[in-house]
Amino acid sequence: MMKPSVLLNVVLAVALVVVSARLMSSGGETAGKPVADSADVVYGNIMGRTSVRSYLDKPVEDSKIEKLLHAGMAAPTAVNTQPWHFVVIRDRNTLDRIAELTPNAGMAKEAPLAIVVCGNMVNEKEDIVRMFWTQDVSAATENILLQAHAMGLGAVWTGTYPDKKRCDAISGLLNMPEHIIPFCTIVIGYPKGEQTPKDKWKPENVTYEAF
Repeated sequence: MMKPSVLLNVVLAVALVVVSARLMSSGGETAGKPVADSADVVYGNIMGRTSVRSYLDKPVEDSKIEKLLHAGMAAPTAVNTQPWHFVVIRDRNTLDRIAELTPNAGMAKEAPLAIVVCGNMVNEKEDIVRMFWTQDVSAATENILLQAHAMGLGAVWTGTYPDKKRCDAISGLLNMPEHIIPFCTIVIGYPKGEQTPKDKWKPENVTYEAF
């Protein structure tokens, strides 16, 4: 008669073979397919994002900053010109100066991080860049905002361009060359307190087919 311990080992071995066979047979069918609820996760992240203007006294990790930049550069862009440049600001004095020079970014005084999203006019397709760069960097900005929210960060888009006074202030502060135009400053940090997104859905703002 087979000992219980031996019998258990046999059962486990058979189970392992069965599971392995199923994984191998299904691998070709599931490879590359999205997770069933991935669309809901993406939608939830979009709908849950909100502008955050108050932050904890906690630095943003370098790994998260890099992901924010990767997300920004993954944005769509006209004729693939990629007319963007990102200035990462972590220096306390510089953040304070941004708050002073551009009052709409006053929350930078308590934030650990800001990313100044800029347009880079030096491009072999400069005519295309100058027509569409604001659209391209807007898409990059939204990507950064969504990635920040997905990682548990809070962020707010503070406008710079086309306000000449704000552009000159940021350009001067960061010693920007003429071909770099500051578009906006994204102020980022870990949210302080509960954040509730606004429901902005208005069906009256939608027209199907034509007016």
